Amino acid sequence: MKTMKNVICLALTVLMLASCNLAAFADNEVDAIKKAGVLTVALSPDFSPMEFVDSTKTGTKTGQEAYVGFDVTLAKNIAAYLGVDLEIQAMSFDACQTAVAMDAVDMSISGYSWTEARAENFELSDYYYAGENETEQVILIRVADAEKYTKAEDFNGVDVGAQNASLQQLLVESQLPEANMKTIGELGVGVMELQSGNIDALAVAIGNGKQIIANNPDLMICDWQFEVDEAYEANVIMMHKGDTALLEVVNEALSSFYESGVYGEWYQEALDIAASEGAIEVTVEDNAEEAPAA
Repeated sequence: MKTMKNVICLALTVLMLASCNLAAFADNEVDAIKKAGVLTVALSPDFSPMEFVDSTKTGTKTGQEAYVGFDVTLAKNIAAYLGVDLEIQAMSFDACQTAVAMDAVDMSISGYSWTEARAENFELSDYYYAGENETEQVILIRVADAEKYTKAEDFNGVDVGAQNASLQQLLVESQLPEANMKTIGELGVGVMELQSGNIDALAVAIGNGKQIIANNPDLMICDWQFEVDEAYEANVIMMHKGDTALLEVVNEALSSFYESGVYGEWYQEALDIAASEGAIEVTVEDNAEEAPAA
């Protein structure tokens, strides 16, 4: 009997210690990151000027430097604020969100707008401001169709693409309810689908749209554009639900960046790189072959 009690006490002690360790880990995610010496950030490198690839840098030792754009610069500075190295993990846009939900990465920085659904399921940072990219949401069409699409009703019964799990998908569904919503995994694929006629329009953020048409003169931005609630007019960083200690530190970092006035400089730098010959937007299919190892 005494032996049985000892076994039970030992088992309870182990469970209590395990519980304490799990609680400590959950409450001290910042300490865990600092102990590991690495901040892992998921992003989808198909969204210039926010995140894309500079193909001239794919020969670097680790390959990490090939990832460029406003959000990448932001991630680097957050890692520096924490005093750790940065590891970019490139994946599709919806996979980024899944990785955060499963706590497989520390955070995702990939041009996210605030939405109610995201606020319910993730810890979302304070806003950060990246030039014009988040202030306007537009539709790309073929130049040949310029006269065809001039108002919302013109998209009734039309195939309109938007990236899966994006703000643009939400806007198409709410403001173009009579359109045929077509979810796109990667924006590069969406551009090809538009050019080939498999879809008739593609919803994008205006900054990204300008980069796309600069490289694809057969496309243009439609005169009609979405009405965007002010809640969507800035970007946020996505973290695992419950990682409030990390959220607090990230918000401190964002506040310091904002006060120093570097956002405009970072966005212009991203635009300059996006306009260079080495700039490419990498899809999931391309990632395995062309993008640097993450």
